[in-house]
Amino acid sequence: MDNKHQAYEAEQIQVLEGLDAVRRRPSMYIGSTDSRGLHHLFNEVLDNSIDEAMQGRCDTINVIVHQDGSMTIIDNGSGIPVGIHPKTGKSAVETVMTHLHAGGKFGGEKSGYTVSGGLHGVGVSCVNALSEWLIVEVKRNDQLHRQRYERGKPVTDLEVLGKAEGTGTKITFKPDAEIFETVVFDADTIAYRLREMAFLTRGVKIEFLDERSGRSNTYQYDGGIISFVEYLNRNKEVLHKDIIYIQAEMDDALVEAAIQYTDGYVENIYTYANNIRTHEGGTHLSGFRSALTRTLNDYARRNKLLKDNEENLSGEDVREGCTAVLSVKLREPQFEGQTKTKLGNSELRGIVESVVSEKLGTYLDEHPADAKRIIEKSIAAARAREAARKARELTRRKNALEVSSLPGKLADCTWTDPALCEIFLVEGDSAGGSAKQGRDRRFQAIMPLRGKILNVEKARLDRILNNNEIRSMITAFGTGIGEEFDISKARYHKIILMTDADVDGAHIRTLLLTFLFRYMRPLVEQGYVYIALPPLFGVKKGQKQYYAYDEEELDTLLDEIGRDGISVQRYKGLGEMNPEQLWETTMNPETRTILQIQLEDAIEADEIFTTLMGEKVEPRREFIETHAKEVGYLDL
Repeated sequence: MDNKHQAYEAEQIQVLEGLDAVRRRPSMYIGSTDSRGLHHLFNEVLDNSIDEAMQGRCDTINVIVHQDGSMTIIDNGSGIPVGIHPKTGKSAVETVMTHLHAGGKFGGEKSGYTVSGGLHGVGVSCVNALSEWLIVEVKRNDQLHRQRYERGKPVTDLEVLGKAEGTGTKITFKPDAEIFETVVFDADTIAYRLREMAFLTRGVKIEFLDERSGRSNTYQYDGGIISFVEYLNRNKEVLHKDIIYIQAEMDDALVEAAIQYTDGYVENIYTYANNIRTHEGGTHLSGFRSALTRTLNDYARRNKLLKDNEENLSGEDVREGCTAVLSVKLREPQFEGQTKTKLGNSELRGIVESVVSEKLGTYLDEHPADAKRIIEKSIAAARAREAARKARELTRRKNALEVSSLPGKLADCTWTDPALCEIFLVEGDSAGGSAKQGRDRRFQAIMPLRGKILNVEKARLDRILNNNEIRSMITAFGTGIGEEFDISKARYHKIILMTDADVDGAHIRTLLLTFLFRYMRPLVEQGYVYIALPPLFGVKKGQKQYYAYDEEELDTLLDEIGRDGISVQRYKGLGEMNPEQLWETTMNPETRTILQIQLEDAIEADEIFTTLMGEKVEPRREFIETHAKEVGYLDL
């Protein structure tokens, strides 16, 4: 796909519709007005620069977050065309900035872009509409051009500031506080995305500077997605040193995949279409999975690694421990939904399946030792799957009428509408007893947990399902687990982890989150999982009772009510609270504080769980040393 010399001029900018509705209904265009929507603006501008890099017209991108909360993104691409657009009568720059879906990416082969990540996005015009102000600077035709906008409206003409060397686009914008719940960019979120784009766009250099903290990073990976898989597996034990790399072009689609197996038990397959992360997969993922299953089974049969009386390996078996990045690039991607989370092009399934089958088959034939290790791991997974099937049967509720099939320790609620119901996973029988007495039994269920559950990072599903606490949770939730997981069967739409505010409580909470992330991830993705935040201190003065959630809040409270004639109790465990106190501080929806667990970046979450809960000790030690100073209190 040689795209370096394709023209990109003013007449190629096509106008599809106006901008009027964006400020009135921003969530329709960017998904939400919270932090996620805010960062969608950053992604829209970045995608345009990445598109330039994908065409071979840009090799350096700079991203800067300024002290005033504005952001600048600079690329050395072609620069947005500055000529007069034939339909609008305005400059192409102003047309792109003020018309939704105006751009150089809608004209197929005649457009300025062969492949583009921004094709189904809302465009930089949406960023303009939702910014307090935006300044665009374009280097083109040896001149520097500049135009300023406020809340989507041009307040200056496109001016020529002087001479300029080279070409490129610089966009600086400040998100509008009238629109967004927060206008503070998160440096980690930005850094994760920039690193991801650098992996997917081989060779491009992306520099990040956060002027608020002085943080700076440079991302450049000449290995592309091979480097990506190396990064994902850097804290894991791998089964084969060489990463299986696949690249081929078929029917105007470019397919690229990198695969490496680890000794872990969870699959980590990340898919992209035109550099857009397809969180929900799609046809390309279906083709990849099918090719992986068929090719490994064919190889196992041909080389007598599977006995004649043994069943074929399932998709679940062959994906155990598989880390893979699948990236496809195509002219006309069809994404399902405005936020581009699922690829819908039907032809991609066959293309990816054909390419991966052929190239993977060749690799296995040429690397028999690696192939044998992968097949043996898959066979072990198949045997464990059969054991898990038997264990899983113990977790199923036969039907809604058989209440006795629910765990005996569960104190269920009386309401049956899952959207109104919540379950507290409570550490210890003592706290469980207080919670059962203090709850509103109409909509609050209590599940006491005895001790620490199994660390699922170091166990297969069959062993996990033999753990009584985990089996009880699965049964209570009603969703099933693993391949059989069905979120529509969830019996509660709030799963609240309520543990003590000490080291053991933090460990139990991490074990629970690891289990939910690895085996019931949709519960996390859909926002069903919460952490209860019980107070650390109870303060009594006269007949009045006060609560403080940390030491800083305690000091503020004592300054307000005075320090004479008070008694302060530090709650070391939930069991120290009586039912009324537990209800008032931690369980009453009117007064409690609970933290919703959100999955902003699955790759980073995978890394954290691998580091904290995996087999390797050294990464865990490094993590603790790096973050030790951030701990506010530890088992006071």
